[in-house]
Amino acid sequence: MKAIHELLRDLRQDRDVKQSVIAELIGTTQQQYSKYENGESELPLRAFFKIADYYSVSADYLAGRKNMLNAVPGLDKKVTAEHTAGEVLSEILSLSAAGRTAVVEYIALQKIKDLYEICEKKKKDGSHQ
Repeated sequence: MKAIHELLRDLRQDRDVKQSVIAELIGTTQQQYSKYENGESELPLRAFFKIADYYSVSADYLAGRKNMLNAVPGLDKKVTAEHTAGEVLSEILSLSAAGRTAVVEYIALQKIKDLYEICEKKKKDGSHQ
């Protein structure tokens, strides 16, 4: 698990937010906030919860007690022998917009195929009676 100061930096950078924006949110200066991100100062509790709310993450995640996948039920479940739902989702999110669209389209096609196979099986089972 990452330290709080690393998570603060990662969350902010992933969302292209400036330190000054978060500093204003929690009522401090950009210089002081920089110290929180660098691990030079402890983040006050009141600021901790404001930041968790701002990024829509759990306090457990921001404290480094749980990774993001554990905070969302079901993402730790296996969807294949080798992959969890969270791993698959992470792979999908790493694709380009066109790639993500292609995955969604493939899923729709797979659902149609599955329905067709169910119907064919019912027809076959019905003809044996």
